[in-house]
Amino acid sequence: MVQSAELLLDAGLDAAVRREWAALSDAELPSQNRHRGESNRPHITMAVASWMPDAVDDGAAVRFDPFQVRLGGLVVFGGRTITLARLVVPSNDLLDLHARMFEAVGERSLDHLQPGRWTPHVTLARRLTPEEAGDAVRLLSRNIEDLLGSAVALRRWDGEAKREWRIG
Repeated sequence: MVQSAELLLDAGLDAAVRREWAALSDAELPSQNRHRGESNRPHITMAVASWMPDAVDDGAAVRFDPFQVRLGGLVVFGGRTITLARLVVPSNDLLDLHARMFEAVGERSLDHLQPGRWTPHVTLARRLTPEEAGDAVRLLSRNIEDLLGSAVALRRWDGEAKREWRIG
């Protein structure tokens, strides 16, 4: 089952992303807003693996200090279905934390999350059809601007146990 490490955003960035989720939902488009679980929140995925080392779980492997984050434009990821997201503009702090997280998780990490292959982003909607993706991009592009805030916490998500906790 999926195990992940994720960066959480400050209240201002979190609220801005949730407004974009709501705009998609209000337009009857797929949105992360449809997931009502308490743990569903805007985040930047740093690592995903089938299991995490104890040193990641207890925070010993990766120290975390808050740092500035800039959310940029929209990005569309293709595949069997389409995912719409906000790009996260890479910074030295973000790339350094990602490299340390990858070192701690090692080869268990998914291929597209390895340094040099990772596209940092905050997901807005998953499982869109091509038509829905076009509608969503048109809708959100009307008022798109960079959003500036901070990454304020690093959390672990255990997809099997459906629980989360802060690390680092």
